[in-house]
Amino acid sequence: MTDAAGSSPAPLKADPRMVAAIVASALFMQNLDSAAVTTALPAMALDMGVEPARLGVAITSYLVALTVFIPLSGWVADRFGAKRVFMAAIAIFTLASVLCGRANGVPEMIGARIFQGLGGAMMVPVARLLLLRQIRKEEMLSAMAWLTMPAMIGPISGPPLGGFLTDAFGWRSVFLINVPIGIIGLALVAWKIPDVPPGDPGPPDRIGLVLIGLALALFMFGLETIGRGVMPPGLPEAGLVLGLMFGWAAIRHCRQTPRPALDLSLLQIRTFNQGTLAGSLFRIGAGATPFLVPMLLQVGFGKSASEAGLVSFATALGALAMKPLARPILRRFGFRNVLIGTALLAAAGVAVAAAFTPAWPLWIIFVLLAFGGLFRSLQFTALNTLSFADVPTSRLSAATSFSGTAQQLAPALGVVLATTSLEISATLAGHHTATVHDFSVAFLVAGAVVAASCPFFLRLAPDAGEEVSGHHAGAAKRAAAE
Repeated sequence: MTDAAGSSPAPLKADPRMVAAIVASALFMQNLDSAAVTTALPAMALDMGVEPARLGVAITSYLVALTVFIPLSGWVADRFGAKRVFMAAIAIFTLASVLCGRANGVPEMIGARIFQGLGGAMMVPVARLLLLRQIRKEEMLSAMAWLTMPAMIGPISGPPLGGFLTDAFGWRSVFLINVPIGIIGLALVAWKIPDVPPGDPGPPDRIGLVLIGLALALFMFGLETIGRGVMPPGLPEAGLVLGLMFGWAAIRHCRQTPRPALDLSLLQIRTFNQGTLAGSLFRIGAGATPFLVPMLLQVGFGKSASEAGLVSFATALGALAMKPLARPILRRFGFRNVLIGTALLAAAGVAVAAAFTPAWPLWIIFVLLAFGGLFRSLQFTALNTLSFADVPTSRLSAATSFSGTAQQLAPALGVVLATTSLEISATLAGHHTATVHDFSVAFLVAGAVVAASCPFFLRLAPDAGEEVSGHHAGAAKRAAAE
């Protein structure tokens, strides 16, 4: 990969496929944790004496912490060395998992999940940064597949493993499974990943980091608590208003400062803009599904955690099956056509879950979820690759921080979308606990949000990202015109 000045790439110090597979151990641990915790949520809620939908804060608090701290990850990686930061992040995530497993109430769980989010915030974008600095553009699509395929084992094994552990040993064991994984990951990184020497990125944008952190934390606090009666009247609304105000101030600051916490000028790169912003809309709708499916199966259908886990992992299984096909499909059809088509198909895959009832055989639900996972996986691969297709090497740290912030905020908003849809539907129907009908409403809302990303993808050029995908429709059309 060359930078904006056209300098030659640095010599590769290790096989990019090996680097991708090893750093994916961090993504595996994080994805395993997220998938397993969702399956264990009803048991956690029962043990802590709260409604399952309201314990969604255990998920959103972690995701918000990720989002708040990710803007700092690029600067920290440049300042202290990406490998060193990556290893510290794995250690923090593992320790926080132990604290989650020892929590005895919702406040303790939220505190431990926020600490866990700090580790995850440094872990995932720095892992991607380690990989991107080892590859050339023509290797990017293949390397991203190597990065995501091992990481997909987490979502595949997470739901059934989380269900089994919850039924056999209790929900606390779901967090403790991260300990051996973290230790193995640390050993592999120390042994095989090349050192990345620290640099001098200059002082961090402290004002920008504070403004962004306050904006995200207050806004998500307001969304998570508004209308639920868990906070004094007016406090959630105040959180929303203050979050928006701090967000406006953060945007103004980042546009004016020379080294901002979030480099908004990256949005001038069309492929990064579409992959990050339009992709976020897709991720919000898709992010509601991993929360809704195990909840529907346990709360709505009365299934055990193990049964719910075995069915829920169908989505991730479909996603894994798609990974080897992503490269030839993108080469054949190009980013624009793939993003539009898979957004529509994925939206249908989410919305069809609104028809699920206890009378449906579980194997049919499994098959439909697996097909939905196929299209969501292709969409995620296309979005992740397109976002960095035209980013110069010199701006990769800023781009991974920006993209990582957007990618982690979207699932948090997806969980809020799911819980809010359930709450509003239940309130309008006049009952206090979610029913199968309420879940149907939530799936339809999530499917509509996924479909809403299509008009934005229509704005992409037919040859967008062709250097990465190998699809040259734009060149063929220009030749025909001439």
